[in-house]
Amino acid sequence: MKNLTIHTSSKSYDVILGNGMTHEIVSFISSEFPDLSKVWVIADEQVYSLFGKEFTNILSKSLPVTIYEAPAGEKAKSFEVYQNAITHGLTNGVDRKSIVLAFGGGAIGDLAGFVASTYMRGIPFIGIPTTILAHDSAVGGKVAINHPLGKNMVGQFYQPERVFFDLDYFKSLPPEEIRSGYAEVIKHAFLSDAHFLADLKTRFTSVHELQDEFIEQCLIKGINVKGEIVSQDEKEKGVRAYLNFGHTYGHAVESASGYGKRTHGESVMIGMIYALYLSTKYTGLSFDLREFIQWVGSLGYDLTVGDDTPFIELLEKMKNDKKSKDRMPVFVLLEDISKPVLMKIPEESLEEADQFIREIPEWIERESPKGELRDDEGNQGSYHCPEK
Repeated sequence: MKNLTIHTSSKSYDVILGNGMTHEIVSFISSEFPDLSKVWVIADEQVYSLFGKEFTNILSKSLPVTIYEAPAGEKAKSFEVYQNAITHGLTNGVDRKSIVLAFGGGAIGDLAGFVASTYMRGIPFIGIPTTILAHDSAVGGKVAINHPLGKNMVGQFYQPERVFFDLDYFKSLPPEEIRSGYAEVIKHAFLSDAHFLADLKTRFTSVHELQDEFIEQCLIKGINVKGEIVSQDEKEKGVRAYLNFGHTYGHAVESASGYGKRTHGESVMIGMIYALYLSTKYTGLSFDLREFIQWVGSLGYDLTVGDDTPFIELLEKMKNDKKSKDRMPVFVLLEDISKPVLMKIPEESLEEADQFIREIPEWIERESPKGELRDDEGNQGSYHCPEK
């Protein structure tokens, strides 16, 4: 079992990583909340169907529990689901002496944390992330729901009491969720350490061959990167904005595609490539972008932005991004690995980078040797541009 401590201006808390963590969670709640009235589990319905009954059965042996199942993925982060969750709490005896458990991936963490932060003006919550992707969102206290005009537009900063990563939950993750999670791991490497990025490129060669030890090492490195930045800037007044590397264009693609139609991590991967292209133009970044794209393409990332998502629509969404100033998109770019900067970019260059993204599937298909890439079942074949 590994223990990391996150320090912020408002509070400090531990992030625990290990296997079979449920009894640790019960012990923590029992010792830290002796006057507890209710444990309110807010769970991803798919995760709950796999692990929830065993998890809540153990909790219920010593704690009063109520369970709210939310839709899987980004569909959980809607006003309707938020209202339904609040209604569930009010009708099931959740009060100010209760605690929320966020049981699921990053979307559930965002929803449950936002519910906890607003329910009766705020009750405590514990993060129990069940995806690799959530190593990013579960740490740092950003909680939110989506608005049709933008992702995470309704939310606040609200830190958990503790975060428990049970590595056993990762064993059931489908390939697309592994890719989604590792996009954020790769983001943390870009922001911190060229050696970390090189190690990922050497060791992360297939979503089917990841060992628990390697996953744990990646999580620890990623959490440490985020924890260091959050400790300096809890509420994104300065350097915390760097954690949005890949998110400006990525969020626009994710929103335009329809929340839940493609994974968050895959959208961020597209956004990072977009930002890297702009970095080579504006900050003097020296980086083999095509070699990087070949690597992530070989892992099965869908890098397609379809014709049904025109640039003008993405531009409008980027102008609504939280970092934008005077309706002009602001991007996190890299001067070098571990040297991020914030920069406004003219619209003509944004459109040029968008065109580069749209041409990627064609040249990957053309340049990749037959048999070099594999699909989700591990079968050899050339890269195929997935139909949307």
